[in-house]
Amino acid sequence: MTVTDTRPVHTAGSPDEPWWRQAVIYQVYPRSFADSDGDGIGDLPGITTHLSHLAELGVDALWLSPFYRSPQADGGYDVADYRDVDPLFGTLADFDALVARAHELRLRVLVDLVPNHTSDEHAWFRAALAAAPSSPERARYVFRDGRGPRGDEAPNNWRSTFGGPAWERTTSPDGTPGQWYLHLFDARQPDLDWSNPQVRAEFESVLRFWLDRGVDGFRVDVAHGLVKAAGLPDWDGPATLAEERDHLAAVASGGASVSGDGLVGGGLSAAQRVADAPTVVDAGTGEPVTGAGHHGPAWDQDGVHEVYRSWRAVLDAYPGERVLVAEAWVEPLSRLARYVRPDEMHQAFNFPYLTAGWAPSTLRRLIAASYAANDAVGAPTTWVLSNHDVVRHASRFGLADPTHRPNGIGARDEQPDATLGLRRARAASLLTLALPGSAYLYQGEELGLPEHTSLDDELRQDPTFRRTKGEQLGRDGCRIPLPWAADAPGLGFSPTGAAWLPQPPEFAPLALDRQRDVPGSTYELYRAALRLRREHALGTGGLTWLPGYPDEVLAFSVRDVVVVANFGTAPVDGPEGARPLLASPDVSASPTAEAGTVPGASTVWFIR
Repeated sequence: MTVTDTRPVHTAGSPDEPWWRQAVIYQVYPRSFADSDGDGIGDLPGITTHLSHLAELGVDALWLSPFYRSPQADGGYDVADYRDVDPLFGTLADFDALVARAHELRLRVLVDLVPNHTSDEHAWFRAALAAAPSSPERARYVFRDGRGPRGDEAPNNWRSTFGGPAWERTTSPDGTPGQWYLHLFDARQPDLDWSNPQVRAEFESVLRFWLDRGVDGFRVDVAHGLVKAAGLPDWDGPATLAEERDHLAAVASGGASVSGDGLVGGGLSAAQRVADAPTVVDAGTGEPVTGAGHHGPAWDQDGVHEVYRSWRAVLDAYPGERVLVAEAWVEPLSRLARYVRPDEMHQAFNFPYLTAGWAPSTLRRLIAASYAANDAVGAPTTWVLSNHDVVRHASRFGLADPTHRPNGIGARDEQPDATLGLRRARAASLLTLALPGSAYLYQGEELGLPEHTSLDDELRQDPTFRRTKGEQLGRDGCRIPLPWAADAPGLGFSPTGAAWLPQPPEFAPLALDRQRDVPGSTYELYRAALRLRREHALGTGGLTWLPGYPDEVLAFSVRDVVVVANFGTAPVDGPEGARPLLASPDVSASPTAEAGTVPGASTVWFIR
């Protein structure tokens, strides 16, 4: 798609806009960040000890994945008590100390809120199991009688996103089979019924509990899943994101169409996928889609927006610009933008951008469409490349098809090209951090960490692995404990060397102490990018495409910075009369970048 229209894609705002419109936020996965007591599991005191790392890196805030009391059936996303810290991670006093230290360092703190489901060990669900059908206790969850003469068929055909059916049958006190309950995820994560006023009141109370303790906002898990369609009708379409990707690759009409010469994945070589892969677009809106959206009666129902309007009112009553962030796997983009209307949430992760992969044509369309959708509701676009649920982008981009997003990579799978993957990841990160709006980083990406692709299957803990009988490896490979010091026990993660998942040998040379103050290191690249992003107010800038570049190059200006991202293999010239400001390849090893050209698989920021 050659650029011919040079009108602004996005207009500039003021550098003094609210912090969340331009923030870079760092995700901390607590059990893998830093272990203070030597048990091999990261904890809140360990995080507090290393908060200076985040301040030195230059981020504005941190988001903590769940640390609540939980049986840990799904890494803490199965919450048993929303108002307490699990002893694995510490105490409420430890949490208060973490928030206080973060605020001393001028870091804001967001916490994860999990409202779609609870743990099966939550007091409400235990009471529901002990109560009779149609009782008030059961009305807080989605209990239904089964179908068939004896009720031994599930209430509908919905599938769990972790694999297998989305219903579990209970056993009555007398030992006979009972009702069924809905779980869109693991069977130990029963879905709440958000039509119940008690559920709504409880979560507003939970919001206030943590706001009163000083948190600056909430990342809302499964934000698009709370409300289900009336009657819970059957759904024969794609049930999981993996199925959705397959669906988009096979269907060229009826809700999605394809621009280009064929279907995504339809006989294209890996090189073609990088250079000119056709883009699937929504037939109704013409917006690009990548398979980042859940579809069907369990997802993205209009009723969720009433919930978030009420939550926004709660947050707005507190001082200090507290924020809500939607984890909503929703497409098309105009549908996702509904979550960030002025009276709802502040940010929503741009998962279509994450799932697009190393694909310049798709990314160009997505960037423009993202700004159009979010600008229409006055919201920032929130960019992200990796998190605790996806294969790290340093490994995804090293696959033969860098647009592929497997659910885990194992020893028997294709192994990524680590060198190429890291080179592309650095380029993609530099591109992302130049885009106006907000951005999220996943812990360890500032070190260039790859996925652990040789993890022993016997060590896997993701329920997806179990529920799919190993067909989907799951997310353990991106959740490996961080390497802080190459020569320390456990690479500095734990004083005893213990780690709940083993660290691969590839982590040692990427440890923080091997990269700090080392010119050209990934860590120093991130530090420089975050510093320059702030100095040049890129987060609130406008964006205009620059003409004259081949299709495999994304070139645009943001304020006084010109960004040239080269997805091809041949070098391209930078803008005439501009000098390099920052380059994704090590400049000392890439003299062409110093000379004003951009090597293949590289991004360079220029100053005019």
